[in-house]
Amino acid sequence: MSVKAKITLSDKELSLVLDPEFILTKRSIIDKVYDLFAIMTARLQSILADAGNLPNELRFSVPKISKGENYLQLPYVMLDYPRFFGKEDVFAVRTMFWWGNFFSITLIASGVFRKLIDTDEIWKDENLKEILFVNVNPDPWHHHFEADNVRICKSLSADEWQAITSGNPHLKFALKYELSRWNEMPVLLEDGYRLIERLLINSRGDGRVPSPGIPKAGSDL
Repeated sequence: MSVKAKITLSDKELSLVLDPEFILTKRSIIDKVYDLFAIMTARLQSILADAGNLPNELRFSVPKISKGENYLQLPYVMLDYPRFFGKEDVFAVRTMFWWGNFFSITLIASGVFRKLIDTDEIWKDENLKEILFVNVNPDPWHHHFEADNVRICKSLSADEWQAITSGNPHLKFALKYELSRWNEMPVLLEDGYRLIERLLINSRGDGRVPSPGIPKAGSDL
């Protein structure tokens, strides 16, 4: 490819570079996502106050909102709360806005935090399996909804479910919301958080967790 071809703008690219409103509008949208996540943090804190088995290391963790420009080449904003990122023991409820794609809520648990989730109870809930995705990727820090990363729970056999939920060092479940429903998002996300609370309330563990540690700097993707 010639140097000229590398730097020449298409008509669409030229129209965008000449239009400052594009960047200003993008900034406005990202600001609104931050405002939405601030509102949802308060609602999530209220909802999780009823989760009696939630360890203090999670209940009193500090919410974190972060953003970036390059998750698979597109901007994103994330809210992590509750959150605990240890070497082996990880727990996070991650709410994500991904430009051009979706909002999502993801529950990630590994190490001692796995006991907060009763996968047998999830499998028994046919309505839940209609909307809940389970991670099938060995790496839990991918958040797209392609088939090599997640599967809708209703599509799995009992043997597949058992292999996925017992064979991975982490448990990860996700809910997905279309961006076209933006104006409904406060209600949709709140309903999603209540569903996540149901997953935690179904725990049969004793609630033992590691000693409080310093969460990882930055955000894993």
